Amino acid sequence: QVQPVESGGGLVQAGGSLRLSCAASGTIFSFEDMGWYRQAPGKQRELVAIITSSCRANYASPVKGRFTITRDYPENTETLQMNDLKPEDTAVYYCYGRYDNEYWGQGAQVTVSS
Repeated sequence: QVQPVESGGGLVQAGGSLRLSCAASGTIFSFEDMGWYRQAPGKQRELVAIITSSCRANYASPVKGRFTITRDYPENTETLQMNDLKPEDTAVYYCYGRYDNEYWGQGAQVTVSS
């Protein structure tokens, strides 16, 4: 069974940095796309960043210039470096991978205090 697993996250003050990592077990293929989504309390899940198999990255406007997504292709691992964090970045962050189907991690909490 394919299962992405997040690590990292936690509590940080505004302006600080955190790093999220994700590794998918149980795969015999390489994800075409990998990425990160987040869901804040009372809000819908939203895209944070996505990266293709050729390592082209796209970012949501709120995080552009502050977050950096990287991956080790063809390994199914990725990281999200988050700098200059803001209270509005507080959310559960989900690792995502796509190969025909979509695969999701269980989420990692990121809390940014003001």
